[in-house]
Amino acid sequence: MGRLTHLDAEGRARMVDVSDKSDTVREARAAGRLVMVPATLELALSGGGTKGDVRAVAEIAGVMGAKATSNLIPMCHPLLLSSVMVAITPSTDGTGLEATATVRTTGPTGVEMEALTAVTTALLTLYDMLKAVDRAMTIEDVRLLSKSGGRSGDWQRV
Repeated sequence: MGRLTHLDAEGRARMVDVSDKSDTVREARAAGRLVMVPATLELALSGGGTKGDVRAVAEIAGVMGAKATSNLIPMCHPLLLSSVMVAITPSTDGTGLEATATVRTTGPTGVEMEALTAVTTALLTLYDMLKAVDRAMTIEDVRLLSKSGGRSGDWQRV
């Protein structure tokens, strides 16, 4: 188990200094899901609700969320993202919608937080747009799926 990196020698919170790290290609993938009743899922998939195609809006919101991560998460570095892809699809178990995000950059630090923020923002957007018909929806299982690049190397959820 590694050590916490956002603390200085005196135990105070700080932004990690990445100035000595090399720029490398980095990618992170994350996912999460919004669980809902079948009628809400049907409405979301039809694209015919009063708010239009909620999945398309949520995908755009996820991209915007990834780009705003350093404004939302303290100590997170502002990064120039080279690619952000967000997809909203029916969950494999048929209980709702799954958001997946893939984020890429070439830089001195990773994009795990950006991928997780993209997923969370997309799911919150879906909740907001569908809550009038289903306030009991739940956001679940937001998780990092994989990351590549950097000193710590590649990691994949098993």
